[in-house]
Amino acid sequence: MNQTAAYQPGVCNIGPAEIRRRRASGWWGLAIAVVFLGIAFALGWAAPWRLLVALPVFLSAQGFLQAAFHFCVGFASRGLYNFGDVGREESIQDAEFRRKDQRKALFISLLAFAIAAVVGVVAYLIPIG
Repeated sequence: MNQTAAYQPGVCNIGPAEIRRRRASGWWGLAIAVVFLGIAFALGWAAPWRLLVALPVFLSAQGFLQAAFHFCVGFASRGLYNFGDVGREESIQDAEFRRKDQRKALFISLLAFAIAAVVGVVAYLIPIG
């Protein structure tokens, strides 16, 4: 999505180490979702239970979207950024920068929610048996 290597309000608030962590959480969420659906369909779970796949899909989408956008939703909510080693966050003092970050975080969260909702509904609608 972007190729920045420095903090840009509402655009980029994490560097390579944090991006790797977000991508890893995306893969974990995806793995959990696949296992969940495998079990749900193998055991013939009722459609409403299959909606729960939206939870790990949300985790997965959040991780992959944050990695792609080079932007951490959690950091934005706490007014932080990090382009160094994991755990070396720095604080954002400017109120306008924080507002821009919070808008971007909301966009990413809503997009992840939409992805999770679509996958949940598809899992719900797939007939078993």
